[in-house]
Amino acid sequence: MQIDDISFNDISIFHQEESFSIFHKLNFTRTEGGKEWLRHFFSNPFTDAKKIKGTQNIIKKLTDYIDDWPEEISNGTVLVMLKFLDYALDTIGDNPSAIDAFMYRLLHSADYSMAKFSVKHFSDFFRGLKKIEQILNGVDMPAHFSMYIDRVHHLVNHIEPFRQMSETRKDEPLPKHKVLYFAVNVRGNHKTQVHELIDIYSRLDAWYSMAVAVKKYNLRFPELIESEHPFFEAKSLYHLLLHNPVPYDLKMDPEQNFLFLTGANMAGKSTLIKSVGASVFLAHIGMAVPAAEMKLTIFDGLISNINVVDNIVKGESFFFNEVQRIKNTVQKINDGKKWLVLIDELFKGTNVEDAMRCSLAVIKGLVKVKTSLFILSTHLYEIGEELQDLPTIAFRNFETTVTDDALSFSYQLKEGISKDRLGYLILKREKVVELLERL
Repeated sequence: MQIDDISFNDISIFHQEESFSIFHKLNFTRTEGGKEWLRHFFSNPFTDAKKIKGTQNIIKKLTDYIDDWPEEISNGTVLVMLKFLDYALDTIGDNPSAIDAFMYRLLHSADYSMAKFSVKHFSDFFRGLKKIEQILNGVDMPAHFSMYIDRVHHLVNHIEPFRQMSETRKDEPLPKHKVLYFAVNVRGNHKTQVHELIDIYSRLDAWYSMAVAVKKYNLRFPELIESEHPFFEAKSLYHLLLHNPVPYDLKMDPEQNFLFLTGANMAGKSTLIKSVGASVFLAHIGMAVPAAEMKLTIFDGLISNINVVDNIVKGESFFFNEVQRIKNTVQKINDGKKWLVLIDELFKGTNVEDAMRCSLAVIKGLVKVKTSLFILSTHLYEIGEELQDLPTIAFRNFETTVTDDALSFSYQLKEGISKDRLGYLILKREKVVELLERL
């Protein structure tokens, strides 16, 4: 699925501040390599149902083995291994005897200490891999996952030093000659295979992380619908980053492929848009989603227009960049493919009259595209009257209740158009008006 950096940021997949990042919330990897592979999975959503279902199956199966996952392998384990592989160790013979080991420790005490410390971590690593291979042996997994388990089985069991280390007990004291024997083999004869196994474990760590997230947050796997026309339906959908989310139900199809969303500030419009975007994105990486149920077609792309900014360096105004983003959107979705288009508050960078005129032009153009789904939020409820005759537009709103200047939000989608404008009320409630009057 096509998605650009702006949309990644708009729907909070990646964010510099971890509390605003869905990736961070779902990251339960134990190693930096696993984190990088998880980032790779998140950066490359699929447009292939087979690959999506394959990843779903991997995660579903792994959720049954979370409690059995080995504790031996940590990020520290892998860091020690990588450091040792590049460490300038004094030469060791290929098969050192007890006497050789005694002399090596005597003449190269620092290097021997480094080898002893590192071999302990290599043993933890191979023991952990063997446990993974054993718990997943015979489990019906997609071919590309089973390939890695088969490779682990082959390398750990058929390379003698690896096999011996995998059969050691945790913190088992090793003879000096065994320490050097293992050290010389992981650094020399089998260094390439060690790197391969670290990379394989990193991939497994990323999938394991996704399984942990599914179980921890009670996420549900969406159902993929095969259709030439775009479709999205969710029940009890919510946003992952909210502490106490209010879920909502939403359905979009070719009959009504354009959601015209109104409501006051803070009523929940942006949250709904981002919830839909995030859930559709997660579905396309094979991940479970924050909803009780979800059905959707595979989308070819997702594009958003939410957090547009100006560019002082280039001399580009906020409004100019809004126009460029809309232009980019129109050019992309004019390809006959399925797109999910998310637009939050069109044309905030110009006056109200101009914004209404521009918004009407954009909406009347976008509704001609039947192969995509659109969600557009706006404060400009007046333009809704001119759109009532367009059958594919669904009008929904978030209502706000005002009691003695106190605001109450239900965060529930309602039929129709909201005419709430509460900006001045909020300004007054926060005593800004009172402060201004005292100036």
